[in-house]
Amino acid sequence: MIKKEFFSFFSSPIGYLVIALFIIINGLFLFVFKTEFNILNTGFADLNSFFYLTPWFFVFLIPAITMRSLSNEIQSGTIEILKTKPISNWQIVFSKFMSAFLLIVLMLLTTLVYVYTVYQLGNPIGNLDIASMIGSYFGLLLMSCSFISIGLFTSAFSKNQIVAFLIALLFSFLLFYGFELFSTFFKNMLFVKKIGMFEHFKSIGRGVIEIKDLIYFLSLTVLFLTLTTLKVKSL
Repeated sequence: MIKKEFFSFFSSPIGYLVIALFIIINGLFLFVFKTEFNILNTGFADLNSFFYLTPWFFVFLIPAITMRSLSNEIQSGTIEILKTKPISNWQIVFSKFMSAFLLIVLMLLTTLVYVYTVYQLGNPIGNLDIASMIGSYFGLLLMSCSFISIGLFTSAFSKNQIVAFLIALLFSFLLFYGFELFSTFFKNMLFVKKIGMFEHFKSIGRGVIEIKDLIYFLSLTVLFLTLTTLKVKSL
């Protein structure tokens, strides 16, 4: 089922479009647009700009990837056919999750060209903070798991793909940066920051992967996947 779901992204322009948009937009910000994110203008050969921008792209791209995962099945009635097969509700949800996750992995693999470029730009060549870079990539994978599970959850609650997209976008934004914004209004309540993804992603991006950050992202992912499975079971 995972294989079938994964290749379904490429049976239509969706998979190609998502990867192309991700690469092109990132490339424009990192090497073309004259902004603070332009690596060539900063004078530092690192990928900090990429790791700052990519979570924001994920906030929009991942809900777009997952919006039809279950809503399309519900709208077309094929969810009932799936449930008659010798597979559990969890397996249905997990196959949708893993197919979207593999698409994200493929997207991130294409960005290794940025790593090579920055590697060559270093003075001396290869002057990179490898630990921080690996940690940030790992953080992106963990974050994508949470966003995908949120997208599947909202997709299971609406037959309308646009509605599923917008709700997933709202949830993803609130969990990623909403608590960071709220913390600015509660200066003596710094723990508010730790409820959101942004603080945990920053922590992993330093190159030190702590158990608390792993537990945070995995708990969030399991929570939404479990809620999605319960919803599928009730259909």
